[in-house]
Amino acid sequence: MNPDTRFHRPVRYADRIPPFNFLTNHGLALLCIAADPRARIRDIAATIGITERAAQRILADLVEAGYVSRRRDGRRNEYSVRTDLPLLLPNQRDVDLGALLNVLLPAGTTDERRTQVTGA
Repeated sequence: MNPDTRFHRPVRYADRIPPFNFLTNHGLALLCIAADPRARIRDIAATIGITERAAQRILADLVEAGYVSRRRDGRRNEYSVRTDLPLLLPNQRDVDLGALLNVLLPAGTTDERRTQVTGA
C-alpha cells in the first residue's frame, strides 16, 4: 500500500461539523419558543448550547423587537410568536416570520401546532 494513500478515506457529511451555524442564537431561540411556548429559559439555553443569562438577553431582545410576547401563567411564562411580522432581511423584505417557521419547524411538529405557530 502506498503510504500517501492509506490515510485518505472518503469524507462523509456526518464526519464533518461545519464551524458555523446557519441560524443565529436569536433564530434558534425563536424556533425553541415556536416549538414549545412553555419552554423555560433553562430549556432554551440547553437546547441552543448557551448560558441561561444569554438566553434571557436573547428573549428580552425578541420581546423588545415585538417578535415574541410573554404572558405569565402561574409561576411560568408562556410565549407566543408574532408570525405576521416581516423579517428584516437585506435583500427580501416580503418574507414573514410565519413562512420561515413553517420551513424550519422540525418534521415531528404536529399539524395542529404548526398551524398555531404559522397561522397557515
